[in-house]
Amino acid sequence: MKTIIKHNDDITVQFAEITQLISNARNHVLRLANTALIDLYWNVGRYISQRIASAEWGEGIVVQLAEYISKNAPDLKGFSDKNLWRMKQFYETYSNEPKLSPLVREITWTNNLVILSRTKTPQEKYFYLNKCINEHYSKRELERQINSALYERSLSDGKTLSPTVSQTVPKAESVFRDNYVFEFVAGKTIKNENSLRAALISKMKDFILEIGKDFIYIDQEYRLQVGQCDFRIDLLFYHRELQCLVAFELKMEKFKPEHLGQLNFYLEALDRDIKKPKENPSIGVLLCKDKDNEVVEYALSRSLSPTLVAQYQLCLPDKKLLQAKMKEIEDNARRDT
Repeated sequence: MKTIIKHNDDITVQFAEITQLISNARNHVLRLANTALIDLYWNVGRYISQRIASAEWGEGIVVQLAEYISKNAPDLKGFSDKNLWRMKQFYETYSNEPKLSPLVREITWTNNLVILSRTKTPQEKYFYLNKCINEHYSKRELERQINSALYERSLSDGKTLSPTVSQTVPKAESVFRDNYVFEFVAGKTIKNENSLRAALISKMKDFILEIGKDFIYIDQEYRLQVGQCDFRIDLLFYHRELQCLVAFELKMEKFKPEHLGQLNFYLEALDRDIKKPKENPSIGVLLCKDKDNEVVEYALSRSLSPTLVAQYQLCLPDKKLLQAKMKEIEDNARRDT
């Protein structure tokens, strides 16, 4: 006779706890395996580097080593001469970087190779290593962030936030950016806010990658009822770390001060009717096609709502222009000191 188990709420919670235990153990084993693999490549790279540096080995011997491994240990994969040179470069790049060397053991070898080949300075490497650890980037996601000049954009950000943002949610300044890149909707027909919203929704995974993986999507055109009137928020999210609702409003035009009135109204409605008691005040993000920072600063200076104004672009930024802007900022900072 077949036994029928009734899944009440308590049993469901217990099953979920067991599933979480299994998942945590599996992730722990994977992290240990990854650390062991990175340590192996580090030690192989160090061995080769030290032998070549001491003139015990010539550069041609690495090819012989790869051939030896292939012949005598055919089950050992991934030790071609090219990969052995990468291990040497990997060790030499980080061996004198005590701030970076622990971080490389926390990400995959594939992502390490991307950062190793596509970044230049220790500061840039540190930035992307931390992003990989905190955001759990895949290789494709990491390459997209480098292509979109995330590092350069983060340094040149001139965030325009209302004073209330830093007062109510201090961590928000590190979450939001001044400029967002939505190149993943390129080629789509975008004529107005509705079509832009639809394009972003169709590429939600890429959109969340750009704004940050701690964002949880709630809905588009989220309905708010105030009095006898209905209102719609373009995009509504919840941010796990900030523990608050985040309303995104899209504008296909340059920022105008009157845009803030609508967003402030939405935030008031969210906090009165939607926000849970333990959550922080809702934050509003006005995404405009363009903005004048001085106009934005004036408009936000007396705003009592936690809002910020950012601009977006639908193509990848020019890295050279961003780097020139970074240099200008650094030069101005040196002159001011």
